[in-house]
Amino acid sequence: MQVKFCGAARTVTGSAHLITLLDGFKILLDCGLNQGRGKEVWNFNNRWAFEPKDVDAVVLSHAHIDHTGRLPQLVKDGFEGPIHATHATRSLCAIMLLDSAYIQEKDVDYYNRKLLKKKKGGQLRRPLYTIKDVPKTMNNFEGHGYNKWFKIHPMVEVRYHDAGHILGSASVSLRIKEGKKYIHFGFTGDIGRPDRPILRDPQPMPEMDYIICESTYGDRTHESNPEQSNRFLDIIKETCIKKKGKLIIPAFSVGRTQEIVYMLDKLETAGKLPRIPVYVDSPLAVNATSVYLSHPECYDETLNKYLEKDDNPFGFADLTYIKHVNESKALNESKEPMIIISSAGMMNAGRVKHHLYNNIQNPNNTFLIVGYCSPETPGGQLRNGNKQITIFGDRLDVKANIKLMDSFSAHGDKKEMAAFLENQKAKCQKIFLVHGDYDTQRRFKQYLEQKDFNEVVIPDLGDEFTLE
Repeated sequence: MQVKFCGAARTVTGSAHLITLLDGFKILLDCGLNQGRGKEVWNFNNRWAFEPKDVDAVVLSHAHIDHTGRLPQLVKDGFEGPIHATHATRSLCAIMLLDSAYIQEKDVDYYNRKLLKKKKGGQLRRPLYTIKDVPKTMNNFEGHGYNKWFKIHPMVEVRYHDAGHILGSASVSLRIKEGKKYIHFGFTGDIGRPDRPILRDPQPMPEMDYIICESTYGDRTHESNPEQSNRFLDIIKETCIKKKGKLIIPAFSVGRTQEIVYMLDKLETAGKLPRIPVYVDSPLAVNATSVYLSHPECYDETLNKYLEKDDNPFGFADLTYIKHVNESKALNESKEPMIIISSAGMMNAGRVKHHLYNNIQNPNNTFLIVGYCSPETPGGQLRNGNKQITIFGDRLDVKANIKLMDSFSAHGDKKEMAAFLENQKAKCQKIFLVHGDYDTQRRFKQYLEQKDFNEVVIPDLGDEFTLE
């Protein structure tokens, strides 16, 4: 069999890995969108490293768009096979792919209008896919539970284990019969963190011969839970009570938003949260939270116990979910202290970009960055300490406070990922690192080698390996 790395190679986006069996059967692990900006990214998303019609089956790890966002494009371009996912991943994809299609249409419309206005020529763009392409894609989905083998080919069985990353996330175990022997091939997807709110801890995979492993935070460790909760409350009080400013939290609509809301809900229930209005300003987050409420089979024991005293862990008196754009605009016009949770997490799109534009120059405000941001995005620039930032064509001074809390990350740090892989030392012949910046991957490779793991490889985009 062969494995080809078609995305998320030496970068943190566009997850896609193609397995080809001896009989030609092709399995695509994830089908993610490259979520950066610019011509290079546009060209990447408009080219395939394989023929979509030749892929026989897709196996998804979880619903995030950098792992699923090209599925409607794949179907549009000729793929007709099944898309395998956990039940919760299917539910989230139903809303997230519609949202992605809407963004595709709006972004292309904006680009074309801008191009025509300049009158300098150039190629008009067409969306990668539209809202009309999503229903056909969803018809291809097949849902599966955790910890049960299911067949996708006479010689291939698949099993999902809870990855603890977002609702429905899973690591993928493949049991492949090649001739008279079996090859056990694993894909971690995105590895979650132990002792996190809402979801169960990541479950280890069975022993594998080969593994594709994420490496997003392979060069650092996160804060612990108590440090996180206390520091979060301190930031709220400093910004909203002492300075009477706005605390703006860029957060992805799925996973991060629900975790932050749940933490605020617990603080409110415990009587620790000051009486400050909290707004979740993201239509997708509103819909995603409804999906979270409908999949209690993914909850950890702590949340199940919390439900005994609070039947809605994602809602409290001072919390308002916002869908309409006029309500979102009113938040920027208000001078009152408040907490705003808005997507996207990297501040390169969505309503949070408008909140950034309107609030970054006020020293009473705070932007709390709670996860990974690509260096070229507004979030990445703020993480790196830029004193000025360009938003909507205007160069703005960064006067607001910038705080970082990577402890909110849904990705395991280097120690947590190594612990997740611990049971693989004896059997696993080779670990392929993906979904990480190259410098981070090199440090994580060194860390794993120091921990006595066998061969660790950092594939480049398009690299192919023959496995026996």
